Amino acid sequence: MTEPWLSADDIAAHLGVTKDTVYTWIAEKGMPAHKIGRLWKFQASEVDDWVRGGAAADHDTVEG
Repeated sequence: MTEPWLSADDIAAHLGVTKDTVYTWIAEKGMPAHKIGRLWKFQASEVDDWVRGGAAADHDTVEG
């Protein structure tokens, strides 16, 4: 079974952030998103992996 595509509103609700934050993360932090026409679409599994990888962190440098 294939995973459904989520809208910006859906992924914002999934992550508990605003839609503006989602658009900022796409532009500035490389959040995984797919542009279909004028709309951004998301796969929750891709976004979850991206968040777990630390890419959504507030700081710009990765410690380690």
